[in-house]
Amino acid sequence: MRNSLYTLAILPFLILPFFAQGELPPEQISAAIQEKSKELLEIQRKLEETQKNLSETQEEKRTLTSELTQIQKSIKQLDLGMKSNTVKISKLNLEITSLAQAIKETDRQISVKTTATENILKEVQLLDDTDPLLVFLKNPTLSKAVDEQSRLTEINEDLTQATTELKDLNDERQGKLKATAVKKTAVEGEYTTLTARKSVVEDKKKEQQEILAVTKNKEKTYQELAAELAKRQAEIAFEIEAMDAALRLKIDPNAVPTKRKGVLNWPAPESARMTQGYGGTSFALSGGYRGKWHNGIDIGGATGSVITAAEEGTVLAAGNQDLYCRRGAYGKFVVIKHPNNLVTLYAHMSKLNVTTGQRVMRGEIIGYMGNTGYSSGTHLHFTVYDGTTFSMRGSRTCGPMPSGGDMDPQPYL
Repeated sequence: MRNSLYTLAILPFLILPFFAQGELPPEQISAAIQEKSKELLEIQRKLEETQKNLSETQEEKRTLTSELTQIQKSIKQLDLGMKSNTVKISKLNLEITSLAQAIKETDRQISVKTTATENILKEVQLLDDTDPLLVFLKNPTLSKAVDEQSRLTEINEDLTQATTELKDLNDERQGKLKATAVKKTAVEGEYTTLTARKSVVEDKKKEQQEILAVTKNKEKTYQELAAELAKRQAEIAFEIEAMDAALRLKIDPNAVPTKRKGVLNWPAPESARMTQGYGGTSFALSGGYRGKWHNGIDIGGATGSVITAAEEGTVLAAGNQDLYCRRGAYGKFVVIKHPNNLVTLYAHMSKLNVTTGQRVMRGEIIGYMGNTGYSSGTHLHFTVYDGTTFSMRGSRTCGPMPSGGDMDPQPYL
């Protein structure tokens, strides 16, 4: 049987934890977390439904009505996204509260184990001060002497167990503290995204007003402007293709990483839907891009979806080509130079979250998905360049232009 002193040290604490007035018990917090999870699933279902409807609208012939409808559906997506942010913040805060309670309980157990360990150490010290020979001499019978010596062995075993349990509890506490820190960082990220989405909603409303002001709400005027835009888009596309085609011939395979999965992180964590591949796709060859070559991949998603850096690096450029050629090229874009000699381009964003010269980490939020520039719908255009061929150069048609020897991103993702 285990040492009675160790058992007595623990018995007074073998009771349910006391909850301060106003503090929810764990089972209620757990139920609330599950409820938030259900809310998030329902929001995601509505987002997917809205995305399907929006995609169907984008496939229709471009008219003033369809464009205004797209804007309204994008705003609805953003509203759902903001609701998702709010629910996630609430859920994360509940999880942080649950972890705080768990840490409090772990601290109580650590205190119990520490007291028990200290008591065992005292008893070990008392018995260790006794010469084993004297143990046998002072006891009237051999049986009692053996019992006392066995007790010393048992107490040492208790001490080993108590110190192991104490270490495990401290490790558990550190794990919960790290989990809490991660969730607090996630809360900050959700607040950042919520604020960004609110800003994008206002931009969308302004865009709607600008379209109505320019077209004077007349379909004929809209179609005339659309025809002019198509010509300008073709000029820009041919210029980009000519520059990049020449630079593709200068790609040095020895200067870039070996093609393997994981070299770059998938840049759209909220969407895995690739809508266009790289190179001479059927869409590109049919003139879908006003040219014959697609220098990256397209990832479809909801307006305001998070875009993250594919790898750590330095932001070479963060700008808005719509200031030079509205709806003509990459729109709001970010370019990042990576230590592995790759350069990545992220285009058609609704909002930027970084500035030129900024250092970013792999997976860091750099912006939000949109359809600025030459874009028929919300998506991320993602290009990978050989860094030795890349530069930001002035274009004839659309201001500062990313240019370089482009490569298929998929083997790196």
